[in-house]
Amino acid sequence: MKKKYWLMGLVLAFLLALVTGCGSGASGNASNDTLDAIKKRDKLVIGVKYDTNLFGYKDPSSGKVEGFDVDIAKALAKKLLGDESKLELKEVTSKTRVQMLKNGDVDALIATMTITEERKKEVNFTDVYFMAGQSLLVKKGSPIKSIEDLKKGTKVLAVKGSTSVTNIKEKAPDAEVLEFENYSEAFTALKAGQGDALTTDNSILYGMADQDSNFELTGEPFTEEPYGIAVKKGDDKFTKYINDFLKEIKSNGEYDKIKAKWIKEE
Repeated sequence: MKKKYWLMGLVLAFLLALVTGCGSGASGNASNDTLDAIKKRDKLVIGVKYDTNLFGYKDPSSGKVEGFDVDIAKALAKKLLGDESKLELKEVTSKTRVQMLKNGDVDALIATMTITEERKKEVNFTDVYFMAGQSLLVKKGSPIKSIEDLKKGTKVLAVKGSTSVTNIKEKAPDAEVLEFENYSEAFTALKAGQGDALTTDNSILYGMADQDSNFELTGEPFTEEPYGIAVKKGDDKFTKYINDFLKEIKSNGEYDKIKAKWIKEE
């Protein structure tokens, strides 16, 4: 009898050790402390866009990635590790960013990501760090002056995985929506005449218009797109740290300096 209980105890101990071991890896919530991991490796890894002028854009000639989101990431690295150079940037797109965060490829996403209830099921969002609104970009002289002009026969270009696709299908149901992998491809298609308008957040469209003066934003924004920094679902400690960081740079004027550097709002 004693032998039987001894064997049962041994089995239970083994199972407990197995469960504990499984929970101690990268996917285990108990030890999945991003903040501590960053400090131990002495490097912050942030996912940013490489194709979004003014927010996250990789200059093809220099290879340098610059923009509003990049400068926010640098400020976070300086706050967290005392040196903005202790930052590694990784390219993400609207389609790949959430999975890269879940996989642990990045510590956080600062990538023109709109806070939505659906996305909150997959990630933790910080407070809003930038308020955008969905708009339209057209070639100068276009007859399209607002979303009401997107009727049957018009083609609207958008990017896969973005909230813009859902919004435009709801607000202009008669228009044909063509989806592209990234903003660079969508803008190239617009310049080639493959569509009548390109839609996404006005913050992104400002960057496109800045690149090519033949194009302009038209009409008023027809949605509100609050951008948040995304971290792993359930990582409340890191979320709070970034929220405190955002409050700090907004109160000391650093945020306004970064915004003024990149965003020239009309």
